Amino acid sequence: MTGFAAYLVFFLIVALTYSIVVMGLNLQWGYTGLFNAGVVGFFAIGAYGTAILIGPDRAHLIGGFGLPFPVGVLGGMALCAVAALIVGMATLRLREEYLAIATFGIAISIQLVALNFESLTGGAQGLVGLPRPLFGLFDSPASYNLFYLGVVAAVAGLVFLALETAVRSPWGRVLKAVREDETAARSLGKNPAAIRLEVFVLGCVLMGLAGGLYVGFIGYVSPLDFLPILTFQIWAMLIVGGSGNNLGAVTGAIGVWALWAMSGLAISRLLPVAYQSQGGAIQVILIGLLIVVTLIFRPRGLIGESDSVSKHTGAR
Repeated sequence: MTGFAAYLVFFLIVALTYSIVVMGLNLQWGYTGLFNAGVVGFFAIGAYGTAILIGPDRAHLIGGFGLPFPVGVLGGMALCAVAALIVGMATLRLREEYLAIATFGIAISIQLVALNFESLTGGAQGLVGLPRPLFGLFDSPASYNLFYLGVVAAVAGLVFLALETAVRSPWGRVLKAVREDETAARSLGKNPAAIRLEVFVLGCVLMGLAGGLYVGFIGYVSPLDFLPILTFQIWAMLIVGGSGNNLGAVTGAIGVWALWAMSGLAISRLLPVAYQSQGGAIQVILIGLLIVVTLIFRPRGLIGESDSVSKHTGAR
């Protein structure tokens, strides 16, 4: 496998992993109107939960149960569900910017716990030497990465099909009704509070699933993987791709990650070494410009809600 092909495989694994996170956020915001600014926190819970369950036993750390990878991922998702249920019950009574501030604060708290709870998370050093599922069956890292790309693509495809089926069902129409007018939805016998909590938990579980897949690929996890900038990237992916459309969520994830990766590569090669650390700000500026251009010329994103839906529910 050539160097470019190997990098393309790596790029697609990360992009499709993030697409699962974006689809979870799209379920919350695009279909239900929940402004979750704590995306990275739930991604971290899924990643650390999986890492602790599948990692080898270490005398100085809690965990290291050595469980099979699928069990570890399911465990990470379950931890996300519990955390999201607790957070949701405490915050979903808030609206708009108050909900955003609360969820952002929770994400920062989760990152600080990962950084300081050394006996569980390994602290700043993280958890290293995590087993990669079925790695021993392949004769080279390149062939394994190709296999793992198939796994991630299959999982992302299943998530996409499941969400498409769900949002096109009567349940999906209820979500949009809650998003547009909770009072009207309540008058029709629906319980907006219960629906918002249900969607919040489901979306966060998908973020936890992506965290588990990320750990399985990287074989390592640390607090530096879950900085607030990741939440900015995920929101950029949804805005650019188009909220209220799962295909837009996947398209935005691949497109924005491509811009981030290519700009990072260009910066590393073109800028002098002395300016490399400052060059990272250029990537953030480029993503910000992309968001502005998208909002000006394609307010609903590249592939937003269809015109027929927008006529009845209003463009987002």
